[in-house]
Amino acid sequence: MDTLSSSFLQKYVPNNFICNFIDPPLRPSIHPNHVLSGNFAPVNELPPTACDVVEGSLPPSLNGAYIRNGPNPQFIPRGPYHLFDGDGMLHAVTISGGEATFCSRFVKTYKYTLEREIGSPVILNVFSAFNDLLASLARYAVASGRVLAGQYDPSRGIGRANTSLSLISGKLFAHEECDLPYGIKLTCDGDIITLDRHEFLGEPFTAMTAHPKIDMETGETFAFRYSFLPPFLTYFRINGDGIKQDEVPIFSLKQASFIHDFAISKNYVVFPDTQIVIKPRDMLRGRVPVRVDLEKVPRLGIMPRYAVDEREIWWVDVPGFNIIHAVNAWEEEDDGGDTIVMVAPNALGVEHVLQRVDLVHLSLERIEINLKEKSVTRRPVSTANLEFAVINPAYVGKKNRYVYAAVGDPMPKIAGVVKLDLSLSTANSGDCTVARRLYGSSCYGGEPFFVAREPDNPAAEEDDGYLITYMHNENTEESKFLVMDAKSPTLEILAAVKLPQRVPYGFHGIFVPESHLRKL
Repeated sequence: MDTLSSSFLQKYVPNNFICNFIDPPLRPSIHPNHVLSGNFAPVNELPPTACDVVEGSLPPSLNGAYIRNGPNPQFIPRGPYHLFDGDGMLHAVTISGGEATFCSRFVKTYKYTLEREIGSPVILNVFSAFNDLLASLARYAVASGRVLAGQYDPSRGIGRANTSLSLISGKLFAHEECDLPYGIKLTCDGDIITLDRHEFLGEPFTAMTAHPKIDMETGETFAFRYSFLPPFLTYFRINGDGIKQDEVPIFSLKQASFIHDFAISKNYVVFPDTQIVIKPRDMLRGRVPVRVDLEKVPRLGIMPRYAVDEREIWWVDVPGFNIIHAVNAWEEEDDGGDTIVMVAPNALGVEHVLQRVDLVHLSLERIEINLKEKSVTRRPVSTANLEFAVINPAYVGKKNRYVYAAVGDPMPKIAGVVKLDLSLSTANSGDCTVARRLYGSSCYGGEPFFVAREPDNPAAEEDDGYLITYMHNENTEESKFLVMDAKSPTLEILAAVKLPQRVPYGFHGIFVPESHLRKL
């Protein structure tokens, strides 16, 4: 067989044959026509492009770059596709002197680059590839053949870097939890460059959470990875100089669980062990390996954050408590630090979280962990459907008063943002919402991000700053970058920037001050 014919078969025949003749009818949750409709549809890369401020003016103290991550498949999928499967794309607004520049670039992961060269998808998508036994076996056989033929090397990473971003020891990274992070750099004109896969954080085939926690006072980063092989959970930290410390494998987690996020306080880390489990054997049956086990009792694992092994971890059952994201945690000073308070959205209707997220209600809760009695009490702090909740980043691991959360309408669409005052979360307080902004008819946004007005002022009030996010109008098909006053009772819009290209709905973002951009 000549090279051209071989290349044609490798690129097109296996995928087309499986999609056309083997795949069963696709469920809506993995049907590309459904998943990628409207503003979930992918966009092309856009080089740095000047933007117009169409409302208000950009605050003088808001110099830097807001970068948001999200899935954006480089190839329009012909077969099953899940929302989590897309290649990572970063959308950045760079602000300087009241002017804004916008740029969209793919994270140039090993997966993205390899598939770009081949001209079609190669690496299996966990949430959609295993769709019926025969189709799953066919896709697995094709993928295995490509590995054996040397077409791709799984040890170089299988991730999409499509979930979040973080600043670790002064360096910017794009994350997805099934792989190691990729270094990112912004140029002086606002362009986005992928540097490399940061293998100093782990060996080949290892990974890192997409939600590391950065202690702004110590400069340390706290992180973990989960696995479908023992140890199912491994904890580690990175010191202020960017040097990874010894890992702490946690063997007391007896089965593989989907642990997307965790919380840290001054002296502890808190891990959720939810009803969302990982069953690798299900792949052999043509089923998605991540599923919900309603017979399992959710737990929390509490461990000193400087533990050198797992002997000090303990687990407590918390029935009905399933969290995907953690907002923050701290130790109460009033009782000598014997109580850890954690704030997190609880997924009610968790059985729908992977297939019908629109049926899930996310109840933001205050969770109190009694360290002496090893017991847990919980109460909601809002009646709304809230996710993607954030705080002033300087308060990670410390007692914070304010939370800013996205309003589901229903999820995954975000109708607005609310501000909650946790000082009102007494036993009989009810809803702690103190400010709200809805975007209007057919307008939807994403996760807000808090930027302090005076980040270097220790006397600044916790909520003295701005909420920033992207918002899309589905009627006009225009996207904007919004800047809101975080202290305002209406979360007043201070500035709106019209973007030169639509921004698809995505996941998590970060703001990098101008002083940091120069050092990346």
